[in-house]
Amino acid sequence: MSSSSAESKMALAKTVLSTIGSVAATAMLVRTIVHNYIPPELHEYLFLGLKNMFIKFSNQLTMVIDEFDGLVNNEIYEAVAIYLGNKLSPNIRRLKISKPAKENNFNITMERNEEVTDVYNGQTFKWIWLCRQTQAEHFYNPRDMNSTLKSEIRSFELTFHKKNKDLVINSYLPYIMKEAKLQKHENKTIKIHTVDYENMYNLHNMWKPVNLDHPATFGTIAMEQDQKDMILKDLERFVKRKDYYRKVGKAWKRGYLLFGPPGTGKSSLIAAMANYLNFDIYDLELTVLMRNSDLKKLLVATANKSILVVEDIDCTIDLQDNLANRAAFAHSNGYQQECKVTLSGLLNFIDGLWSSCGDERIIIFTTNHIEKLDPALLRPGRMDVHIHMAYCTPCGFKLLAANYLGIKDHKLFKEIEHLIDTSNVTPAEVAEQLLKEDEAEDSLKGLINFIHKKIKEKEEAEAKPKKVEIPQVEVGMTMGQGGADEYIPTCLLGTCGKPT
Repeated sequence: MSSSSAESKMALAKTVLSTIGSVAATAMLVRTIVHNYIPPELHEYLFLGLKNMFIKFSNQLTMVIDEFDGLVNNEIYEAVAIYLGNKLSPNIRRLKISKPAKENNFNITMERNEEVTDVYNGQTFKWIWLCRQTQAEHFYNPRDMNSTLKSEIRSFELTFHKKNKDLVINSYLPYIMKEAKLQKHENKTIKIHTVDYENMYNLHNMWKPVNLDHPATFGTIAMEQDQKDMILKDLERFVKRKDYYRKVGKAWKRGYLLFGPPGTGKSSLIAAMANYLNFDIYDLELTVLMRNSDLKKLLVATANKSILVVEDIDCTIDLQDNLANRAAFAHSNGYQQECKVTLSGLLNFIDGLWSSCGDERIIIFTTNHIEKLDPALLRPGRMDVHIHMAYCTPCGFKLLAANYLGIKDHKLFKEIEHLIDTSNVTPAEVAEQLLKEDEAEDSLKGLINFIHKKIKEKEEAEAKPKKVEIPQVEVGMTMGQGGADEYIPTCLLGTCGKPT
């Protein structure tokens, strides 16, 4: 029985080998005939026809993802390139690596015609990156500066079982898009953007970026720990509540107002927030904008996951002026001119319809004088979180001493803490004194002398008799109630333009 079984297996093996040999011989014959008797121009069409014939009998489906969709970028292509960069198998033979000039991290992707196998929900998906040359006059790639690549058409091919078509469209590709965004965000270099006023009418070049290398973190800021914890908790809640904001019908943004004396760390806190969230910063100066429409354009041109900063808001825009006064001023100069950024335009920018043009944005205003701001700016929904940046405290001093001097205790700490607790000294002033000497004790003594000197100057200033300023009076012509011209005194230092 076993002998006959072995003989049958041997016969089957001979049959298989014979069939393989016949197929191979036939294939060689066909290849020779094709190369010798069929013009080269028809080779591609012939092999394409044979490939399509075999595809009809295959249970595999292939999706082609081109680099461009017409003349615009294909977001799926870019997402796949990022996603597959972390899916490269150990067996892959060739990799492609690059590093943009303004980035800190390397970009690793698969090389041309390499294959990568990915597993998602227990199903296998095969990826291959194809690059095909074409005539330069028939194709132009606007993203390639290298002339040798202008005639190259690039695409990804995804091959999978036909039964997984719905899984790919409804789940796998959206998953890749989401993962690619996360990877891009984690690997990006934080930048600070300033307005390029020469390109105000070019939506893609309105902001000019440079790398932000500010080292500030929440661990280095001289601030009370409970205040830090409050800010960190608020930031973490904000970035996790996309669905919540959509459910309640609010734009996914958060407003912060940082107020306090100069030198209390407002700019450092902004940098720490950017470093913590890995968000870019957009630094906006309102004084140079000519109209509210420019403000809208700048908002549309900012990216998601970013921080928009307007520093010294009380100094950059005359929020107390109304449109009537501005229009009257323009009319008195003999011509009509469009007003600069107004309070209503600014409010619409941060809380109106235009504020919804983007997701996951933080808007930060800073001011040294909160009492000068219009109450309309301060309500929740516009400035949701008010953060008082106070003078240095004993706790803040200890943190600065640990950061700058590398010490957590010293015999002079008690005296310094008492002086700081009874005087108005900013964290910036303390840090400056700690930087002046190489030895810790010398720095601490210098800080003590500085605070004593500051207290003495304050006492001397308060002891001096205050000068009584007499308001200057200017006679100006205004229109009287009866319609006749009347000469009414107007006070330059009081409420101008109103008769007294």
